[in-house]
Amino acid sequence: MGRVFEKRKYKIFARNDKNAKMFSRIGKDIAIAVKAGGADVSSNPRLRQVIQNAKGFNVPRERIDSAIKRASTDKDTSTFAEVSYEGYGPHKVAIYVETSTDNTTRTVANIRMYFNKAGGVLGTQGSLDFIFDRNSVFKIEKGNIDIDELELETIDLGCEGIEEEEDGTITLYAGYADFGAMYKFLESKKYTIINSDLKRFPNSFKEGLTEEQIEEVGKLIARIEEDEDVNVVYHNMDC
Repeated sequence: MGRVFEKRKYKIFARNDKNAKMFSRIGKDIAIAVKAGGADVSSNPRLRQVIQNAKGFNVPRERIDSAIKRASTDKDTSTFAEVSYEGYGPHKVAIYVETSTDNTTRTVANIRMYFNKAGGVLGTQGSLDFIFDRNSVFKIEKGNIDIDELELETIDLGCEGIEEEEDGTITLYAGYADFGAMYKFLESKKYTIINSDLKRFPNSFKEGLTEEQIEEVGKLIARIEEDEDVNVVYHNMDC
């Protein structure tokens, strides 16, 4: 797959390993899934996906059930929207921000402020499409799975690469449009899906930055990630 494939998984500047942040995101994802397709897990594949991801991050079952109940009752008036923001940070580093928010006015004002204070600029939607590709990413338990056989089974479903991880899991990459077919296939094979998502990977990198410049951009990214509405931040620094 070349240099980009080898490096892309290291280009995600995220802090989703923080439990508090992840619990908040899972709650929003559940609300969005339930509002869109109902609270019946068997007939709502997106809700099934969110619950699997939640389990993968060790979110307690009672938290999951509580979030589903809140989202499916009239008492829950929260309406979350998934909104993305794109721009350039210091030294023309491309930064892509994904959020789930119940107040887009608040969120865009905050994101713009972070960029402006750091000497960056918030761009228009779609302005970074030529830098970031969106791909399906699945993490499954390896078990007795034969990697070569799995690749042969999934190549016609859009598989672009498979990696065996040191923690006993397999990461499978596919095209953006192939998410549904790949997810359905993995379910049908009864593989244990730890998490699945659509992630963005840079196809070109901002090179030649000094350590000081990298740190400067890193501070902006960290500040954005601290915002309660932000799910994940992507960048194209070569570091």
